Amino acid sequence: MSPVGLPIVGTDDLFPVRRVYCVGRNYAAHAREMGFDPDREPPFFFCKPNDDASVVPVSAGTTVEIPYPTQTSNYHFEAELVVVIGKGGSHIAVDAAPSHIFGYAVGLDMTRRDLQMKMREQGRPWEIGKAFDFSAPIGPVSRLADAGEINHGAITLTVNGQTKQSSDLKNLIWSVSEVIANLSTLFALQPGDVIFTGTPEGVGAVQRGDAINVTIDGFAPLSVQIV
Repeated sequence: MSPVGLPIVGTDDLFPVRRVYCVGRNYAAHAREMGFDPDREPPFFFCKPNDDASVVPVSAGTTVEIPYPTQTSNYHFEAELVVVIGKGGSHIAVDAAPSHIFGYAVGLDMTRRDLQMKMREQGRPWEIGKAFDFSAPIGPVSRLADAGEINHGAITLTVNGQTKQSSDLKNLIWSVSEVIANLSTLFALQPGDVIFTGTPEGVGAVQRGDAINVTIDGFAPLSVQIV
């Protein structure tokens, strides 16, 4: 598979994706709706493929079609802030984390929920529920130099115009800087790494024909249609 490039706001450049990390259950209300205690335990991570089969770049002002995946009857949306790493490092201090950020984008962690739950119940890895083709749509990247450090801002997802998820980035259990610091103790981060920072409550299923729109204050929105 070919490397994926994400559009960068205000330029004709593309940001090459190296790895895709995701934080699990990073909003208390979402942890509760998934049946877990939202106590502030250390964050946990999973990965998605970084190739052009899984990562779906979505340019500003466009709607990209993504296919309803196979082997599921419970296909869920999860709206997320995506952090794009511009400078690598290991064991990064929390207060130094912003200096490693290139920018931010709006993302969707699409999930075959029935397969994820089956694997969870059996104590097996989540890949078939999380790491399938077209599972990671990502919008244009806004540079940190333009957007500033992000610790709050409304995050909203609609399906066919109806609001399904509505929260604020200030409700993250682990802040962006804390996520970067913790992840960097497990993996040496490198330029091109992207981090999905978790989804708020309200996740739910979509069907063929549904239009999903995700907005986060200050960033280009993300629009996809399920086909």
